[in-house]
Amino acid sequence: MPRWLTILMAVGLLLLGGVIGFLLGGNTLAAPVPTSTETAIPTMSPTAIPTHLPTSTPAPTQSDTPTQTATATVTNTTTPLYTPSITPTASQTPVPSLTPTFAPIAAKVQVQSNCRYGPGGAYLYEWGLFPDVRVDIVGRNDLGTWAYVEPWTYFDRCWVRADLLEIRGDLREAPPYYSRLPFGELYQPPTNVRASRNGDVVTIAWDPVWMTTDDDRGYLIETWVCRDGQLIFTPLRTTQWELVTVFVQDEAGCLQPSGGRVYTAEKHGYTQWILIPWPAYDPTATP
Repeated sequence: MPRWLTILMAVGLLLLGGVIGFLLGGNTLAAPVPTSTETAIPTMSPTAIPTHLPTSTPAPTQSDTPTQTATATVTNTTTPLYTPSITPTASQTPVPSLTPTFAPIAAKVQVQSNCRYGPGGAYLYEWGLFPDVRVDIVGRNDLGTWAYVEPWTYFDRCWVRADLLEIRGDLREAPPYYSRLPFGELYQPPTNVRASRNGDVVTIAWDPVWMTTDDDRGYLIETWVCRDGQLIFTPLRTTQWELVTVFVQDEAGCLQPSGGRVYTAEKHGYTQWILIPWPAYDPTATP
């Protein structure tokens, strides 16, 4: 082949390659699309991250738990539980101070005496005390006219007149005392108890209670009346066959109000007492 033909073919091939390269170069210039995809990827990834972060960070839910732990702290509830448990123990401390420190007073019966259930002849007879019987005085009435004694030869205490005893000491050192009366269940207490006043005299009345002749011991009336400016305990007794009416002297001039109560008495004991509606003293009333 001649040389010039070879050169012409080479130039033609070069021109053909340039045309083809030009045509293909347009496509290769459009290929930079990946650069646009590369720029889109980083712009979308950061926007996706912040959208997930606020939803995935439940900081408020964790802040609720410390508030619950603060309210559920048991320190406030435990402290009051111990304070009331201490107070009853402190209130029980004065109980030993109630134990009497009085030493009984020794005495001896001078003459045969009646020992009764209460400080007065109005009370039922309990038993008899014979001369030279030794007793311990453990109490007295307010006036010191009756002594509450514990005989050496008996198992129960009773009341005896103080002037029938030979007392080795001062009866006033014995504490004032009021003993419990024996209770009887066979009969009913008095009913329709009433009282009226005429000056210093109070009249007490009630409806009679039926009792057998063997059991009948009348009625016991315990009164607290004013005498010479002092409230004095005065027990009285009346029997069934008498009028169920008693008269009591009650003066003015006491700081404490007067009063009284009445029992039905039978040989086994006393019924429940009934309060007397005591009339107040009227200084304007004329006897």
